[in-house]
Amino acid sequence: MASQGALPWQGAPSAAPPAAPPPAASVPGAGLALPGQAAAPARARPAAWEAPDLRRWLQLALAALWVLDAVLQYQPVMFTRGFGQMLAGAGAGNPAVVAEPIRWAAGIVEHNPAWTNASFATIQLALGLGIAWRPVIRLALAGSVIWSVAVWWFGEGLGGVLTPAASPLGEAPGAVILYALLAVLLWPAADRAAGRGSSFVAAGPLGPGVARAAWVVLWGSLAYFAVLPASRGAQAMHDMIAGMAAGEPDWLASVNRGAASLLAGHGLAASIALAAVFAVIAAGIFLPGRWVCVALVLAIVGSAAIWLVAQDLGEILTGGSTDVNSAPLLIALALAYWPLRAPGAAAASLGAGEPGAGLAAAGPGRPARTAGTAGTTVTGGPS
Repeated sequence: MASQGALPWQGAPSAAPPAAPPPAASVPGAGLALPGQAAAPARARPAAWEAPDLRRWLQLALAALWVLDAVLQYQPVMFTRGFGQMLAGAGAGNPAVVAEPIRWAAGIVEHNPAWTNASFATIQLALGLGIAWRPVIRLALAGSVIWSVAVWWFGEGLGGVLTPAASPLGEAPGAVILYALLAVLLWPAADRAAGRGSSFVAAGPLGPGVARAAWVVLWGSLAYFAVLPASRGAQAMHDMIAGMAAGEPDWLASVNRGAASLLAGHGLAASIALAAVFAVIAAGIFLPGRWVCVALVLAIVGSAAIWLVAQDLGEILTGGSTDVNSAPLLIALALAYWPLRAPGAAAASLGAGEPGAGLAAAGPGRPARTAGTAGTTVTGGPS
């Protein structure tokens, strides 16, 4: 009798492909210990790293500015009596209620320059490092607000806003108070998903209405300072910018002299034009949609120009500066108001742009998901 094998004209039977080994999770008894052996502990999956969002990048920028201020505070000249004398000058032109505490604090620093300046620099370094380290960021931001308000009074004389010399080309309304404003607007959300739901970063902690009001107050005050006598005199801006050239590198001093020559005799017109630009920036925060970006770009470009021409990069190249002045803080604030893309819109565009996006390979115990574009349901498992 013929064997059960294939007949000659049928050819050799094809070999069946080897079966794929089942996943470890589906093998009965997988992960169980044998008698007398201790069960192996389950391995915790490490948390996935998330790329920093815009809020986190701005927090890190604020941290970097605090660290840079600490480095400037550690300069040798700050450990001399000259630092206390510099602080005493912040009281000039202020009312007595503001000026007297400044002179008292400056006297303490002048008689004890080493330990007081070392303390100031170390505090600023600690604030910067604290903001950069997530576990203590809230404590560091709260400390930033307290320290900024103290320095704004005792170190900057309230930014000179109560003096006749207040000018947006100088220090008004005071660089350090912008550190406090940024610390409040960049306060971390209770959970990251809630933070992503904001229309712009600065709207997170206080809401969009309060954040926009803060923007209007800030830029509206700059417009007001621009038309004060310190800026609108025929030679006011010329003299202010020309006086910045002393002690600066040649290339920066030439920028000062060139800008000053253009403004000679045109102080009134220049102050009115500057005030108009600041007013447009203030009102532009209420523009609809992407039009608000026009006002924010104007704020960034204008702040950068002032930082170069009128603030000389905060005078950090002279060896006698304690901070970078206000313009970098204004740029960071503008970025905090930049419109964010809604998470739902991002997800929809992702699903619409990639065929099959949103499909999940279904398997035993895994529910089928529907593709966002084709409506295809993927099923798995034995039918």
